[in-house]
Amino acid sequence: MEQRTVLLTVFDGLQSLDVTGPVEVFAGAELHTPGSYRIRTASVDGGPVRTSSGLTLVPDGSLADAADPHTLLVPGGEGSREPDPRLVEWLRVHGPRAPRLVSVCTGAVPLARAGLLDGRRVTTHWAYCEELARDHPAVRVDPEPIFVRDGHVATSAGVTAGIDLSLALVEEDLGREAALAVARHLVVFLRRPGNQAQFSAQLAVQTARRKPLRDVQQWITEHPDGALGVEALAARAALSPRHFARAFQAETGMTPGRYVDRVRLEHARRLLEDSADGVEQVARASGYGTPEAMRRAFLRTLGTSPAEYRRRFRPAPVT
Repeated sequence: MEQRTVLLTVFDGLQSLDVTGPVEVFAGAELHTPGSYRIRTASVDGGPVRTSSGLTLVPDGSLADAADPHTLLVPGGEGSREPDPRLVEWLRVHGPRAPRLVSVCTGAVPLARAGLLDGRRVTTHWAYCEELARDHPAVRVDPEPIFVRDGHVATSAGVTAGIDLSLALVEEDLGREAALAVARHLVVFLRRPGNQAQFSAQLAVQTARRKPLRDVQQWITEHPDGALGVEALAARAALSPRHFARAFQAETGMTPGRYVDRVRLEHARRLLEDSADGVEQVARASGYGTPEAMRRAFLRTLGTSPAEYRRRFRPAPVT
């Protein structure tokens, strides 16, 4: 069996869980299937690094002395958003040699600066997707999924999404049984699917400044099956429909209709994942009225039907 070397770059200001999460997954896989992974960490100069939470990590050595790995993983954190130019240059030279490039959270930034994500579909922590897309127009940034695979490049959203991605890579390398054994040991699901949304509709938009508009946002969230047309929502905010629509978009960055669509889709998605309710019941509870209306919304946004979404994405509990 091929032993895969996993090399994690470490640097001051990294998010500690972006390193320790994947390390625990790959180490667990090595315990389950001895000889499968060799895990190494390296900093630019081989010296200790201090994480954003204050922990000190002592790497195995320097990047200059590191052998070319099978899987090259770059974590995120404050130190990745303005990365050491020496790290970027090392990635530019050595990154193309790795059969698999991986980033967790804003670890996508050093990879992008090294030119390794050009033309790729990637993701990162939702709060930095817009910045990554602006700074690197050759990179196709998708803010929705918790992780994305594009060829040999795999990128993930913030913090715990790195565990989900690592489990997916173990499943790819060693099979479902090995990945499930690791998930059981870590007491996590195997596994949140990559195209699950990484943030809720409430996080996807700004919170309105004015209390009446904030109250409407909360009302929409709590009553996805209610009357959520512009006129009804405007009346709740004590504004004219035109004024309400204009103010809502100005303060949240999203039209009322788009916000309602997101809330309803998110509500339906969660019911399909977490409940045993039938599709018709989920459609009513989520404000779609009919299963066909919900099906059209799922196909338009997620590219799959509600029934197929439930079949693929409802996690089996870890026992």
